[in-house]
Amino acid sequence: MTTDPTWLTDDTRELLDAIVSLDDVDEAADFLRDLCTLGELRDMSQRWAVVRLLDAGMHYGEISRTTGASTATITRIASWLHHGEGGYRRMLDRLAERSRSGSRPYPAGSER
Repeated sequence: MTTDPTWLTDDTRELLDAIVSLDDVDEAADFLRDLCTLGELRDMSQRWAVVRLLDAGMHYGEISRTTGASTATITRIASWLHHGEGGYRRMLDRLAERSRSGSRPYPAGSER
């Protein structure tokens, strides 16, 4: 499932550059809070929770009850997890590796 490359506009690239230049969790929180509405942040957080629960092997119905996501949303996320661009898998693997190695996803002292 490859996306239409026309979504990657100059503005999108500028946004991605801004995101990858953030130094820590606090900067990311500040930036995303300024950029997004609370509803958008909740939706993205819910999607990431669904990804993690799918990866853990939880059934769709249980994920829906746990997160409030519809089964249609869970199905779409599962499709991207298994047949998408690889972004979900890359982040799941990276975070799992950091957890195994004991390294932090942000500089020491910057967590809340």
